[in-house]
Amino acid sequence: MGTQALSLLDEHRDRFEVCLLSANRSAQGLAAAVARHPGAHACLTGSAQPPSLPDAGRSWATAEGLLEALDAAAPDTVLNAITGAAGLAASEWTLRHGRTLALANKESLVVAGEYLMQLAQRSGARILPVDSEHCAIFQCLEGSRREQVRRVLLTGSGGPFRQRAPDTFADITPAEALRHPTWQMGPRITIGSATMMNKAFEVIEARWLFDLSPEQVEVVLHPQSIVHSMVEFVDGSLLAQCGVPDMRVPILYCLGYPERLPFGFEPFDPVRWRNLEFAPFDATRFPAVPLAYEVLRRGGDSGAVLNAADEVATAAFLDGQIPFPAITATVARVLRDRPPQPIHGIADAVRADADARRRTAALHASMPTGDTDDRLTD
Repeated sequence: MGTQALSLLDEHRDRFEVCLLSANRSAQGLAAAVARHPGAHACLTGSAQPPSLPDAGRSWATAEGLLEALDAAAPDTVLNAITGAAGLAASEWTLRHGRTLALANKESLVVAGEYLMQLAQRSGARILPVDSEHCAIFQCLEGSRREQVRRVLLTGSGGPFRQRAPDTFADITPAEALRHPTWQMGPRITIGSATMMNKAFEVIEARWLFDLSPEQVEVVLHPQSIVHSMVEFVDGSLLAQCGVPDMRVPILYCLGYPERLPFGFEPFDPVRWRNLEFAPFDATRFPAVPLAYEVLRRGGDSGAVLNAADEVATAAFLDGQIPFPAITATVARVLRDRPPQPIHGIADAVRADADARRRTAALHASMPTGDTDDRLTD
């Protein structure tokens, strides 16, 4: 996401100035980016020491340092593509300061959606969704009032296991789960696409972004990933946003909003894609998605628990500690066993995140090898 955004910014240097660049542990990539944008501040959040970057304005380290860097840079727009709950603080900073948040970190709204939307309303901040599905919905809703919306249809490819026999899911290897048929993404997001936990997150994100009831958000499978999402209105009209899968499209849309900026993209050929497939979502195959509606029903910090448990369980699967079905089973168990608490600020979300991580790790530790999935579903 970051490298694609920088390539687009390079094409539109007359319109944008990069004032802050951040990375987790990729010091080499951060240095290369700063060299292309000399004078920009820099932060390496996964390091205890600021990077030595002669081309940078100033440099910081650690997650706390990123907030200091944001204070110093004072950006008008923040593109937040941090993975996981680690992106919450940057989203909160942006909204609290009334800036434009180009949001590619869906976990921010999963973890603390109600709090962040209220914060944006108070500060006058604007949230522009970079996720392809939510950017599609945002475009379809332009010029319409929320009371005119009957429902939104979030499309999902179904990942690599859309047609695999569910009774073989316990045999799925990390290498198989990391082979997404459409998108090239990081490990956590790719595994989330395979379990469809990523789609569960998108249901929660859509509820908060567009002020919809949970019942107005539906999921439909669409393996070609050409229709990025659809909006159905009360008069029966259905609007869809379509295009060849390319994350540069929603990134540039949000950076340029309300204008549309040109770049070299692969044109959509309706003849090539004349046969588009759609299929109903199967909750028995992908039990992660119903957890989104459970989170919205429970409220409070349930989203923080959902995300934290999934982060820990996904890492455990990638490390070979638990089988593939145990990812969702673990998350469901932790969510079920922990009563929700209200979120009044970011500290409440952080506490819920830490508690859920402890509970998930303890649950895995208590399960004998090879028995994890059966015990979790008892």
